[in-house]
Amino acid sequence: MTERFLVAIVLSTAIATASAQDDQAERGRYLIHAGGCISCHTEDTDDAVPLAGGRAMETPFGTFYTPNITPDGETGIGGWSDDDFVAAFWEGVSPEGDHYFPAFPYTSYTGVSREDLLAMKVYLDSLDPVSKQSPDHDLAWYMSTRLAAGTWKALNFDAGRFEPDPGKDEQWNRGAYLVRHLGHCGECHTPRSTTGVLDTDRQMAGADFGGEAVPNITPHRQDGIGRWSASDIEYFLDIGMLPDGDFTGSSMVDVIEDNTSQLTREDRLAIAAYLKSLPPVADED
Repeated sequence: MTERFLVAIVLSTAIATASAQDDQAERGRYLIHAGGCISCHTEDTDDAVPLAGGRAMETPFGTFYTPNITPDGETGIGGWSDDDFVAAFWEGVSPEGDHYFPAFPYTSYTGVSREDLLAMKVYLDSLDPVSKQSPDHDLAWYMSTRLAAGTWKALNFDAGRFEPDPGKDEQWNRGAYLVRHLGHCGECHTPRSTTGVLDTDRQMAGADFGGEAVPNITPHRQDGIGRWSASDIEYFLDIGMLPDGDFTGSSMVDVIEDNTSQLTREDRLAIAAYLKSLPPVADED
């Protein structure tokens, strides 16, 4: 009787643990989509394996190639501990202590909670490992070392978690978390200085990213999306259709497909609420 009881307890515990792990992985899958990881960490080829890296990112400082983030032990993140994973996002450092270039948007991801990051890691660890080494970055000489990355970080990076604004409602705070940190929208939609620092005075006012004109998404009525309703924004993030019936193009297609269309309607409306609350900024002449 006692032996059977112990077996039942062990089985029950194992089942509960497996169920909790599955729930965590599913939550992590959602957060990976919310974080835009797939569109950046998947090579731009027809036969590319999602999240196996190799995508070229053109910048004024040269070409960066995104890393493999499948759980391969040699070419991916299979050997990373939980603390390694969190440190990459919060501090912009590798498990070996090397500084990451800010092409990896740790400057935004630093605000993501540890709970969310570890759920993302559970999901990534559940994937099949893919052995695929990304090409070396092809950078201008002055940005070609990790020392340069560390110097840039020392001058321009402040680590810190997202803190909800008690003066705002839950929807606004959720939208702020998604836009500022997990979704890191400003990394593309905010202009930068010549040293690559985001111009916070022109948050979401549009930029040039890899030779592509990224639009103004402040609520400016002429230059931004000030004429859009919250429903217009939510619908655009769902299927990529603008209020005039046209559809988005270029790199935003991948963002819609792999990121925002995978979110709940509630999260897309939270993003809309936050964007509509921003100061309207006109395009520069």
